[in-house]
Parts: sequence; structure tokens; C-alpha cells
Amino acid sequence: MASAIPGQLFSVPENDRHIMASWERFLSGDEGGSDALRRLIDDSWRRCHGASVDPAIYQAPPPIKENSLHSLQTECSELLTASTPVMASARDFLAETGTVMVLTDQSGTILNLEGDVSTRGAAEDVHLLSGANWSELACGTNAIGTALAVGHAVQIHSAEHYCAGIKRWSCAATVVRDPYDKSILGVVDVSALTESYNRLSLALVMATAGRIENRLAKLELDIRYRLLEGCVDRLSSVTSDGVIVFDRRGRAIKSNGRSSAVMADLGIGPSIFGPDGLASLSLRWEKGKETPDEMPDWVRREWLEPVIENGEHIGTVLTLPSRRGSPLTGSRSSVSAAAIEPADKSGFERAIGKSPALMQAIGRAKQLAKSRVPVLLLGETGVGKDVFARCIHESGASKDAPFVALNCGGFSRELLTSELFGYTEGAFTGARQGGAIGKIEAANGGTLFLDEIGEMPLDLQPHFLRVLEEGEVYRLGENKPRKVNFRLIAATNRDLRKEIQSGGFRMDLFYRVAVTSISIPPLRERAEDIPLLGEHYLTLLSQRHGMDVRTLSPHVIKALQQYAWPGNIREFRNVMESMLLTSQDARLTEDDLPPHLLSPLQTAPVPAAAPEAEPVALIDEPALSNIESAERDVILNAISKYSGNMTAVAREVGIAKSTLYVKLKRFGIDEKLKRFGLEGLLAGARDRAR
Repeated sequence: MASAIPGQLFSVPENDRHIMASWERFLSGDEGGSDALRRLIDDSWRRCHGASVDPAIYQAPPPIKENSLHSLQTECSELLTASTPVMASARDFLAETGTVMVLTDQSGTILNLEGDVSTRGAAEDVHLLSGANWSELACGTNAIGTALAVGHAVQIHSAEHYCAGIKRWSCAATVVRDPYDKSILGVVDVSALTESYNRLSLALVMATAGRIENRLAKLELDIRYRLLEGCVDRLSSVTSDGVIVFDRRGRAIKSNGRSSAVMADLGIGPSIFGPDGLASLSLRWEKGKETPDEMPDWVRREWLEPVIENGEHIGTVLTLPSRRGSPLTGSRSSVSAAAIEPADKSGFERAIGKSPALMQAIGRAKQLAKSRVPVLLLGETGVGKDVFARCIHESGASKDAPFVALNCGGFSRELLTSELFGYTEGAFTGARQGGAIGKIEAANGGTLFLDEIGEMPLDLQPHFLRVLEEGEVYRLGENKPRKVNFRLIAATNRDLRKEIQSGGFRMDLFYRVAVTSISIPPLRERAEDIPLLGEHYLTLLSQRHGMDVRTLSPHVIKALQQYAWPGNIREFRNVMESMLLTSQDARLTEDDLPPHLLSPLQTAPVPAAAPEAEPVALIDEPALSNIESAERDVILNAISKYSGNMTAVAREVGIAKSTLYVKLKRFGIDEKLKRFGLEGLLAGARDRAR
């Protein structure tokens, strides 16, 4: 990478006179170079000369019209969404420094500009404005255009610019890349007049671009999580069809266990996959389109179904029809997204960890797996209740029988009834021809796992209780009972005894489903399991995404152990995937952690289910009175709300900046900022306040 080549990255202001002389000789046709002229600049000048760029121009072309700019900003909305808070923090940071920060699109057209208002006049003179194009073809050698041309960070100072009217500026820029396909999305640039040259400007733009890329990765991950949550029924349903989920850009991200076999049955060979397997499969449609313009020969258009959420296309499902029938083909089920353990593990090998709390729960589950009594799994959201349910099933005598799962909280009352009991043809408007088998019947001889049973509607509970007591189920629209025999495993994150007292759950059903119970510990009570869980998920997810296996640094492990994990294992897995996909290094460091895990401004909340547990403090807190504690919380919330913009914080709290810094020190907040490397921002803000 060019940034590692001495003399190629940084400008040398003391060479300005020699560089200016080289520029004049270059324009006069003298090809002889100068020792002061960097290869980066020499190459750029030659590109500009070859493209007939006028070296006498004194400004960029006029900005595009307002309506065209608005259309461009809409087209680049994700880049702007990711960069807005980052640019906003730069506004306060760059105040009174004579510096502006610029964001452009991939063509070099400015989308947004923040920074010192005192420099805006000079910036306007050269058309350093939103809507103006700063590519090399438009403005000659400059940090924005040259960064786009070479694809990496550059610093262009004074005489190094190709066009005469821009030589009084000093600028540094780097490209912002798509975190997934590494295509260039735009440029972050810091510009100032020559006298404000600062070698650290290059570090600033590189750090800013990194933050924007991390936010883009998080936005993409959020969309993928929503996509997978919307497709979990399709992926986990008992079907003989193959199902492959593609993201909104046509990249395969998930498939069910039948997809490979179905593709083989259909005569689709492994040659369609690249070396990375599923991860390399792409239908290559443009972002924003629901289906590809041209499809591979093996794909039929009717197999594709776009996934639309709130009017936004977030992905597409490819259903490969099997030549083998299945009574449950097309039926819906809802399985927790946490059940993602590899297929080569069975029984309690799926439960990762050695902590006493976990081992106690596993020991009790192993004992109960030997019988067929109903079991109630208790635990917060995301602790892995579905994994425990499958472990109990696979460790029991009926492990080869069906395991059928249903989330009672994922359906309306009517849909849950039909999913649970099944229905006959014509039972209701829209009923499938031939009717459908319910989950109770599908679990006959095996295990029925009802997640979030506390969400079951009150008027449906007596009907399910009758099934448990009589061993018979009636399909909707049918008068003849069907015999069923299954083991029930239920799960909830609610206190069902309180639900009984409030009238939300029937006592008789409670005593039927809670013959025995197992409490699964939250992740914050299993801190010693964090290293094992990290290794497990990084290995699993690396294989799934076709990437090299990554490891966690000791500092990251410590930070992960200090976090309260309100989302438990599910949140932990998501964090591991986010870090894996956004880091380029073999070892994940604190820089790769999501901001909320390292935020000095707030401690992760502890779920209401465990009020006795205290949040883990990041550093020792000073002793404060009740009034001071309340005031401290107000300041912390304001700092979090305005991303560290102390001017906005002081305005929000209603105190002077100087008073704010006194309180920061009194409450220990400035120590937290120092702890996380933000002391420069705090010091700069103090200086400006004076």
C-alpha cells in the first residue's frame, strides 16, 4: 500500500520553492524532474497534462443546481447517513482551526462540508462548495481528485497542486470504501489555506474514513439481520425445497440444509460456486433492484421472491423446488435466530462454555432429557433457550423423531391457531387447498418446542391445555380428533407466576408446562465463558463467510467481559460477526469493537429480569450526592446525545462551557474520556472555550 512508502504520503512544505520551479519547467515542456517532486505528484501532473486540464484555472467548475444536488444526495443517502454524525463531530473539533472537512461522492462531487466558518469565504472563492466537482479532470492535482485517481490517502500541499488558483491551499484526503465489495463510495478531505498546514490532517481523514466505513458496515449488517429475521421461517421450516437468501445487492448470505442436495437433484453442478462456496454465489443485480436484469441459466424468475420491508427492498429469497414431495413444504415456523450451531455438533456440545452457572443448567438438562416430562426453560432473551431445547431433544430417547419449533410471539392470534393446530381445506378464507398439518401433529412422536409461551393468547390457552391432557388435537374446521404423543419443551423470558396474578396466563396450563424447569444463566453471569464463545463464533462465522479465522486480543476479551450483554448470546454473536466483517487484521483489537461496548458515556443496561445485578463500571466513580448524581446523568445523556459536542452539551444543560468542564472533572467524566483516547478532543474544546 502506498501509505507504507516513505516520501510518497506526506507533503514537505519546505520544498515549495523547488516544486514551484519544477511546475513551471513542466508546463514549459521540460520533462526533467526534481528531487523535491514526489512520484505521486509527478504522475498526477502527467495525467492532468494528458487530459488537457487548464493549469491556469483558479477554481472548480460551478456547483450543480440545487435540485440536481438533492437528487445526488438522495442517491448517496447511505453514505450521508453514515457520515453525518462523524462530520458533525468534526464541526466542533475543527472550529477556529482554519480547516474544513469535505465529503464527496465517487466522482468527486462534494456532498457535505463542515468546519471553521472563517474559512468558508476562501473556500467559496475556489468553489469548495456542496455540488462542486473536484476530480482531477475538473481541478487538476488536488487531494480529492488524486485520492480518487490512486485509490488511497494523499496529502497535497501548496505548489503541488496542478492549477495555479488552488496553490494557496493545503489538503489531505482518502477514499471511503464499501465495507463489503471494497468499491470506492466517496472521499473524505480536510482542506485549509497553506499557512494552516498540519501533517496530522492525513491521520484525521484516515480515522474519519474508517469511522464512516464502520458505520456503513453496521448499517449493512442491520439490514442483513432484518433480512434474516424476516426469512427465518423459510430457512428453518421443514421442507424438501432448497432455500437461499440473497442480500439486496445479490450476494448469497444464507441457505437451508437442503439447498445443496436440491441443486444436485436439479443438475446444478458445483461449478457455479467459487472457491468460497456459498459466499461467492451472486446473482449480480444492481443495488436497489428487486430482480436481476439477466439471470444465470439455472435460475428461473418465478423462483425469486423479493423481501420488502416498509417499502424498502432488503433482499431476495431463491426457492429451489425439490423433486421430492414433503407434507410440510411451504409451512411456516418460527425459530429463534440464535439456533445457528453447526450441524456436526449434537446434544449438549452445542452449549459453549464451562462456567459453573452454565454447567449447573446443563447438568439439570441432561438429567431431565432422560424422561419425557414437560420442561420449562427460563431465561432472558438471547440466552440460547432454543439451543437448550434442541440439546434436550437430541439427548433423549426420541432424538431421531421430529423436533418442531414454534415461537408463540411471532404470530397473530389467528395465524398462531392455524400454525399450532393445522386446518382443513375451506376452514377459512385463504386456507390452502388440501389443508395443512399443524405443529402439534408434526411433532407427533418427537418434541414440540414452544418459545415465548407466555405470549400465547389467553383464549387459546385452554385449547392447548386440552391437547396436553387428552393427547388429541382437532384441526380447524374438523370434528374428528387426531391422536398425538409428543414431549413438550416450553420457554419464556417472562415471570409466568406474575402473569398468572395479572390474569395473563392460566394457572392450570402453567402447572402442565412447568412440571420441571431450568434456569439458563445470562451471559453477564458467565464472563469466564467469553473467550470460549469468542473463539467458537469467530471460527464458525469465518467459515460461513469464507474468511480467515480471527482471534481476540486480551484487551478485547476484557472489554467483552465487562459489558453487561443485555442481548446475551444473540447480541454476542452479532458483535462477533460485525467485528469479523469490518476488520482487516488477523487479531481483533479494541479499535474493532462496536462503539457502544467501549462508550465511556454509559454502561450497558441490565435487563429488568435481573434487577439485583449492578452494571459493571468502567472506572471507579467519585462519591456523589443524590443531586450530583442526577446532574451527572443529565450531562452524560447530553454528551451521548450530541456525540461529544461540548458546545451543544452546555447549551442543552443550560450552563457555561467553563462550568461544564469543572463539572466533568468533578464527576470523573474527563477521566473516562482520557481512558478512551478522547483527551485531545476535550483539551481542544477547553481551549476554544477560553
